[in-house]
Amino acid sequence: MKINWGTAIVIAFAGFIAFIMYFVISMSTDKKYDHDLVVEDYYQQELKFQGDIDKENNAKSLKTNITWKKTNEGMVVSFPKDLDYNKIKGKVFLYRPSNKHLDFETPISLSSHNLLIPDNHLLDGRWNIKIDWEYDNKPYLFKKEINY
Repeated sequence: MKINWGTAIVIAFAGFIAFIMYFVISMSTDKKYDHDLVVEDYYQQELKFQGDIDKENNAKSLKTNITWKKTNEGMVVSFPKDLDYNKIKGKVFLYRPSNKHLDFETPISLSSHNLLIPDNHLLDGRWNIKIDWEYDNKPYLFKKEINY
């Protein structure tokens, strides 16, 4: 049987459409390609944005800001040494852009100027760390994208 050029074009278009449909259906139903919003309550977070800017400016006015380093036990977050660590309170939020199920929040509970986040909570890769804290009723915010 001989196929003329008109039939070949129709078969090529049908094959291309079938490939695209297969690709779209497999991408939309496979859970490993499932991506989520950055945060669920996006609009409420956006309303708090100016407050976050003010907190970050307060943090920039400190002599030294928060630092972090990776150790064998986990991630050590160091607060400024010139502040009394007993007056520091707040929370640390670690956000994993690739998987929202790995996100977690922990309260700041200090026995020295360092806070240890255990290694069993953290996987290697990119994290966004957000430390919302206050000292003497003045709010501060530290945000950073880190590779752990």
